[in-house]
Amino acid sequence: MEVQETRIQTDRVLTIPNLLSMARLLGVPLFLWLVLSPEFGGPDLDGWALLVLALSGVSDYLDGKLARRWNQVSALGRVLDPAADRLYVLATLVGLTWRDILPLWLTVFLLTREAMLLVTVWRLDRHGYAPPQVSFLGKAATFNLMYAFPLLLLSDGSGWVASLAAIFGWAFAGWGTALYWWAGILYVVQVRRLLAADATAD
Repeated sequence: MEVQETRIQTDRVLTIPNLLSMARLLGVPLFLWLVLSPEFGGPDLDGWALLVLALSGVSDYLDGKLARRWNQVSALGRVLDPAADRLYVLATLVGLTWRDILPLWLTVFLLTREAMLLVTVWRLDRHGYAPPQVSFLGKAATFNLMYAFPLLLLSDGSGWVASLAAIFGWAFAGWGTALYWWAGILYVVQVRRLLAADATAD
């Protein structure tokens, strides 16, 4: 993640990129309900859950691309985009862990990274800095995880499709987890340097 933003921002709220991010946020509880349906005696809705995840991935790609292309980068968008990413990761971790598709240790490992970043963002806010922009490395980590999760959900079955999904799903999960932590550590280091320089200037 990057602390400073070099692109001109707008205070507009009703932009197409922001509407895409809002729609992605609304999909979070829908996805969680779909994926947990079998756990509460409901029908198997994994196909619909996969569709919601796929659409969220498309919107995640489009909102950033359109914001840059149409000069619609906004303060709200800088909050909505990473918030939607994190909520989808959180909802997927909860759903897949509940269904014993993901091991608890991996979920705790990823959530620990999120807790670390929350503390870091809180420190930034105390010093008057705006929420950070998502970096390419952070986006790459999220994309890997968002590929991993639907594949792992698809692996919760039998046959060669489930077997292939498990292989590729765990490969993406491994890379995604490593990149997720790498991006988080780099961000913490960057913030520490910024705050140290700020303290020296004072």
